[in-house]
Amino acid sequence: YDSYEESLKIYRDWKNTIDTAKIKSKEEGRKEGLKEGLKEGEKIGIEKGAKKKAIEMVQSLKAKGVAISIIAECSGLSEEEINSL
Repeated sequence: YDSYEESLKIYRDWKNTIDTAKIKSKEEGRKEGLKEGLKEGEKIGIEKGAKKKAIEMVQSLKAKGVAISIIAECSGLSEEEINSL
């Protein structure tokens, strides 16, 4: 009986150790996923902001009568995109 109880204690200790490791791995995975998600969201936000700023600049230059080819060269937008604004 003592041998069985000792065996059961060892089993439970190992099971608790493994279960704890799984929980910590999940938490670390969530934190890593959150960091990656924030980085990706920030990157997308910066790209959208740059595009919006370029569009505002194009609209302003068009209103002042600057040639479309010059605007396209400076803004990085195509002439078709500029004409559609």
